Amino acid sequence: MPTPPRIRQVVLDCESPRALAEFYRGVFPGLAYRPGDEPPGPGQPDPVGEDWLVLRGDGFGLAFQAVAVQPRSTWPDQTVPQQLHLDATVGDRASLEAARAEVLRLGGTELLLDRIDDPEEALVVFADPAGHPFCIFVADG
Repeated sequence: MPTPPRIRQVVLDCESPRALAEFYRGVFPGLAYRPGDEPPGPGQPDPVGEDWLVLRGDGFGLAFQAVAVQPRSTWPDQTVPQQLHLDATVGDRASLEAARAEVLRLGGTELLLDRIDDPEEALVVFADPAGHPFCIFVADG
């Protein structure tokens, strides 16, 4: 009997795959490079990092594909729509505050929507260094 398709990873177009992969590896420490995609030593060329990289986690992957030009999303304005975004969760508000600080430290930016004090669903929307929006919110389980 055939097996149905499963989503293996989300692919993000970007101008600098290595830089964006390192950003997300910092935000999500459980992600690790697929064998062969690891960064080269200092001062070594990085041909793999100039084209396509994959980070893997618990049943989830992020891939980074090089494109010549990737316009930044202008969300919430729809001039350049977000087209796709990632949702990540943390268990409590303190963890959300810690994640917020880490995202900003790693070069992400906070976008317009900030609901960190919302008692129903504490949430912050960020953009990664390439401009892709993503959310981190508090959720049980």
